[in-house]
Amino acid sequence: MDILMPALGIAGLLVGGGIGFVLFRPKSKKIEEGARKEAEDLRRSAQQESEKILNTARQTAQQLRQQAEQEEIKTHKRMERLQEQFDERINKREKILEEKIEKNEQTREKYEQSIEQYNAKRRELEEGLDKQNEALEKIAKLSREEAKKELFDRMETEVSDKLAETLKKKVEVMRQAADEESANIIVQSIQRYASPTTSESTTSVVKIDSEDIKGKIIGREGRNINAFEMLTGVDLIIDDTPGTVTISSFDMFRRYVAKVALENLIKDGRIHPSRIEEMVEKAQKDADKLILEIGQKACQDLGIPLYPEPVLKLLGRLRFRTSYGQNVLGHSIEVAYIAEAIATQLGGVDPEICKRAGLLHDIGKAVSHEVEGGHAVIGKEILEKFGIDKRVVIAMQSHHEDFPYESIEARILQAADAISASRPGARRETLEKYIKRLKELESIASAFSGVEKVFAIQAGREVRVFVNAKEMNDLKSEKLAFDIARKIEKECEYPGEVHVAVIRESRFEGIAK
Repeated sequence: MDILMPALGIAGLLVGGGIGFVLFRPKSKKIEEGARKEAEDLRRSAQQESEKILNTARQTAQQLRQQAEQEEIKTHKRMERLQEQFDERINKREKILEEKIEKNEQTREKYEQSIEQYNAKRRELEEGLDKQNEALEKIAKLSREEAKKELFDRMETEVSDKLAETLKKKVEVMRQAADEESANIIVQSIQRYASPTTSESTTSVVKIDSEDIKGKIIGREGRNINAFEMLTGVDLIIDDTPGTVTISSFDMFRRYVAKVALENLIKDGRIHPSRIEEMVEKAQKDADKLILEIGQKACQDLGIPLYPEPVLKLLGRLRFRTSYGQNVLGHSIEVAYIAEAIATQLGGVDPEICKRAGLLHDIGKAVSHEVEGGHAVIGKEILEKFGIDKRVVIAMQSHHEDFPYESIEARILQAADAISASRPGARRETLEKYIKRLKELESIASAFSGVEKVFAIQAGREVRVFVNAKEMNDLKSEKLAFDIARKIEKECEYPGEVHVAVIRESRFEGIAK
C-alpha cells in the first residue's frame, strides 16, 4: 500500500503532462510564428532604413566632393589671375626702371659734356685775362698787385670819411633800436606780473571779545605776560584800545608764532605760565608745517615740480623775511615771473631755468642770519647740497656778482632781480634799517659763549639774553650782561639807552607714578 501511492502520484503527473502538451502545443506554435513574423518585419524595416541613410550619406558626400572640386577650381583660377597681375606689375616696373636708367645715363653724359665745355671756356678766359693783364702792366708800368693796392688806397681815401659817418649813423640807429627793444621787453615783462607795493609794519593785532581777557593775559603781578614775552621774544602791548591786543616784533616769524599761540590761549581760556609754554610749542610746530605748505604753494603757483622738503621749508621761511620792507618770498616769485617773461621775449633762452632760478635766487636769506657769508654764496651751497639742477645754480649764483657770469640765464636773472627791487613801491628803507639794527643787537649777544636765545624787544631798547644755567652762574651772568652792554656801545649806533637783561633759569622736574 505504501509503495502503490507514490507510483500512482507519478503516473498521474505523467498523464497530466501529456494531456497539457497535447492541448497547449498548437497555441505555442502560433505564438512562435507571430514572433518570427514580427522579428522579420523589424529586420526588413531596419534594413530599409539603413539603406535610406546610407544613400543619403552617399549623396551628401557626393555633393560635398563636387563643391570642394568647384571651390578648388575657383581658387586656382583666382591664383592664376593674381599671378598674372603680379607679373604684369613687375614687367611695368622693370620697364620704368630701364627708362630711368637710360635717362640718367643720358643726363650724366650731358653733364660731363657741359663740364668739359665749361673747363675749356674757363681756360680760354684765363688765358685771355692773363694776356690782358700783361698788356695793361706793360702800358701802366705797374704789376697787378701794385695796381690793386693803388686802386684800393684811392678808394679808401675817397670813401673813408663817408663810410665812417655812415657806420656811425648805423651804430646809433642800432643802439636806439636796442634800447627801445630792451625797454619794450622789460615793460611787457613787468606788466605780466603786477605785485602790490610794500608796507612797513612790525606789529600784529589780535582781536578779543571781552576786556576781561586783558587781565588774564597780564596775570597776577604780570607773570603771564612776562612768561609769554620770554618764550616768544615779542612785546605784548595791552592798552586802552578796545577789543585788541597788539604784538610787536621786528621778526615776522616770531610775531606769527606769538599771534597763533595767543589766539589759542584766548580760545582755551586757561592762561597761566605752563599753559602758555604748551601753546607756544604747539604754535611753533604748526608754523613749521605752515612754512612747508607755503613752499609747496609757491612751486605750484609757478608750475614748478616740487623740490626736496628741506628746500621747500627754506622757501616757506622766506615768507617771514623782508628786504628793505619787501617780502622776500613775494620778491622771489616776482623775479621768477619777470625772468621767465624776459627769456620768452628774447628767444633762444630756456624760460624754465630762468623761472626756477628766480624763485630760488634769495633762498640763502632764509638762513643768512644763522650762517656766515653772503646770501648768494649760502644759497649756492644749499642748492648744490640738495642736488638742484646745475643750470639753475649757475643762473642764480651771479645775481649779486658774487660769481662770474656763466650763462645768458644768469644775466637775465640779474636784470629781473634789479627790476623787481627798483620798481616804484617795491621797497622801504626805513623799516629795513630798523630791522637791521635789531638783528645786530641779537647777533652781538649771540656771539658770547653760554648764550642759548636772544630777543631784541621794545624797539631795540631792551635785549633779553637767555643763558644755560649749568654753564653760567650768577657772577658769570652779571659779567656777561656788562660785556654785552660794552660791546653794543662800541659796535652799534642807537638813540637813548639799551637795557641788557641776562636771564638764568633752573628747572627741576619730577614724575609721580
